[in-house]
Amino acid sequence: MTGLEAIAAHNGWAIAAVGVSIVFSGLTMLSIVISQLYKVLDFWERRDEFFQRMKGRGAVEDVPRITVSPDMKETVRQYRMLADRLGKPFSLPRLLDLARKCGLVNPHSTINRLLKQEIIVPDGEGYYHWHQSISS
Repeated sequence: MTGLEAIAAHNGWAIAAVGVSIVFSGLTMLSIVISQLYKVLDFWERRDEFFQRMKGRGAVEDVPRITVSPDMKETVRQYRMLADRLGKPFSLPRLLDLARKCGLVNPHSTINRLLKQEIIVPDGEGYYHWHQSISS
């Protein structure tokens, strides 16, 4: 028995397929490692800065306090309860829709006022959260 018959008789095709998949997987992993190597090198160059930040992480940051006027306290409480139902972070269109369903007065202008007073703050990814100084 020689040639292709011998390969088939001794599981040569399966061994070849396993070998090809191992080589392909290894090359794929190598390309991923090489493509992300710049992040590791950047971290290594700025490792002192990273460790300084980690040491200072326990320190309390000075968060500016926001004072809510007495006429807005009830409004903030109502919208805070609605936002808590949506989860953190929340979407403004969903908050607006929920405020309309609950029958709150002038939800567009109220949310706009909360945004202008920075009671509701964007997170930079299209969602919003309450300012840190506003109690939960």
